[in-house]
Amino acid sequence: MNMEQLSAKYNKLLGHIFFSNYFYGLCAVALSVEATLQQRIPLNGILYFFLIFITTVLYYGYPYIRKCSAISSNPRTNWYIRHYKLMRWNQIIIAIILLVLLVLFLWNYWKVVLKITSGQWLLIFIFPMVAALYYGINFLSGKYNLRKIGWLKPFIIGFTWTGMVTVYPVLFYDIINNLDYIPGRVTVLLFLKNFMFITVLCIMFDIKDYAADYVSRLKTFVVKIGLRKTIFCILLPLSLLGLGSFIYYAAGHQFHPAKILLNIIPFVLLVIVSFSLCRRRSIMYYLVIIDGLMLIKAVCGSIAMTFF
Repeated sequence: MNMEQLSAKYNKLLGHIFFSNYFYGLCAVALSVEATLQQRIPLNGILYFFLIFITTVLYYGYPYIRKCSAISSNPRTNWYIRHYKLMRWNQIIIAIILLVLLVLFLWNYWKVVLKITSGQWLLIFIFPMVAALYYGINFLSGKYNLRKIGWLKPFIIGFTWTGMVTVYPVLFYDIINNLDYIPGRVTVLLFLKNFMFITVLCIMFDIKDYAADYVSRLKTFVVKIGLRKTIFCILLPLSLLGLGSFIYYAAGHQFHPAKILLNIIPFVLLVIVSFSLCRRRSIMYYLVIIDGLMLIKAVCGSIAMTFF
């Protein structure tokens, strides 16, 4: 096999991992593990994390499985056009698995479900409701959706992801074990930290879509104030604010130096990547490097909590 064939197979593998959203599922699981450890509760079973994984893949695959034959300037859209049948069956199978798991959960834990409080129900539904509104009130056509409010997009995604990886692990554990879910100070601070981190990543992704958003008059931050102001007035200040807040909290609680260093790494990389966006980047850069920061954050945070 020559280098050209090897490169083609490598690019094909990357496409299946990142365009099919399996990497998003992996990031969701990793961030959930990190948040669970940081809130000092036992990890939920493997079925819980599998549920988080397939739900994430299913959600992100939804807008791409509608039949479309027109070639787009978006490489991801073109990838879904070429692999339409495969990804359509992928979504169907995942949906069936998700339904079966939910039925089995209700079958085994119906007594627990009956004891769920109104506050817990609110926390269960608020994040998927916001996620659904992101695609549209009319879920079939998406005519009315929060994505059209350009500046709000990153905060919606950040809020939904943060709820799933920060609130759900503890909420699920407490419900299964008949405990009252009372968010403490650590949970609130962790929620804000994850919300800020993921929102910054989402604003970075809006830079990738600048041309399309400008044509469609979608007022994202980069469309409204330009690339350099988005980087130097929004991305960098938020990244440095998150870094400074963590260092202040860690110093006040006498964290082990290694634990501080591990948790600083993702924020330092966030600053570096923000600077890197001054140059035009490919979609793979965003999917591998920028989304990869979620996985790096989760790995660093989990190691810090496990060993220090």
